[in-house]
Amino acid sequence: MSRRFNALAAATLALATTFATAPVNAADALATWTVSSSSLQGLNSHDGTVEAVRQTVVAAQVAGAVVALPVKAGDRVKAGQLLARLDARAAEQQAGAAAAQVEAARAAQQVGTLEVQRQRQLFASRFISQAALDQAEAQYKTATAQADAQLASAQAARTESGHFVIKAPYDGVITELNVMPGDMAMPGRPLLTLFDPAALRVAVAVPETSADKLRDRLATPVDVEIAGQRVTATRWQVLPAADTLTHTVTVRVDLPAGTVATPGSFARVWLPGMAGTDPRTFIPSRALVQRAELKAVYVVGADGRALLRQVRVGPASGDQVEVLSGLKPGERIAQDPQAASRRP
Repeated sequence: MSRRFNALAAATLALATTFATAPVNAADALATWTVSSSSLQGLNSHDGTVEAVRQTVVAAQVAGAVVALPVKAGDRVKAGQLLARLDARAAEQQAGAAAAQVEAARAAQQVGTLEVQRQRQLFASRFISQAALDQAEAQYKTATAQADAQLASAQAARTESGHFVIKAPYDGVITELNVMPGDMAMPGRPLLTLFDPAALRVAVAVPETSADKLRDRLATPVDVEIAGQRVTATRWQVLPAADTLTHTVTVRVDLPAGTVATPGSFARVWLPGMAGTDPRTFIPSRALVQRAELKAVYVVGADGRALLRQVRVGPASGDQVEVLSGLKPGERIAQDPQAASRRP
């Protein structure tokens, strides 16, 4: 009995080994796609940086100690919201003194007005000479000019005192604080930086030899990938000047409203390519496996076995998607990932 059991076990083990080492039957072969590259007109991938269309470095216009700083980095602020307050006691005292001088000048102007009216009445009755009337009118004009000058000086003092209160120029996000309460603010010294998150763009550098060709394609929408999200931009421009050191031209791509990104972040832009550019690789979209952040394909070897391999892809074009890395021309991939996953 034991001999028969041992023989059966040996036969079963041999059969299992045969199935494990034998190649997949050709009749059960998967439908595959042979990877190839072409230099036909397509899309070129460019690395870029996210920029804010409106980004402001807020600086002080006057000197003064920082007495209030009610915001911090990362805060969202509204236009006109208080960002910082400087010590304005001396400026307020000067504004008060200027206001008092205005009142004194107005009083002198009123006295001059009454005096010139009396002198005109006396001249009409021929009780005074023309010279006396001219002198009274000259004094009146002098008092009026002095009152106007004091009023302008007081307005300037009020404007100066307003410089000690720094407010947000528009709705934005605070990205950096350069001072702390108690620091001395000086004219031109940055206090903080903010940007408008509603208007963002991506800047990429392209060879200046391709700038003119890109200007002819400005009506073509382009795809942008930022932090795993892909958006389509319809507005972009090619700047007219080239960098003297790198001989590149900057392309600015306006991101659509609602795009969530941070200035300085990495972005990838697919710009229209031209015939004769570097070879590009495309595979059927149905062959791509997407599991969370993983993008992969099943590569079929010479023995017919399908192995999952991660790839980096570009934007889809119709029923095909561009493969940026992970595959080489001549390799075969399974067109049906589900069928490939069920194979031994």
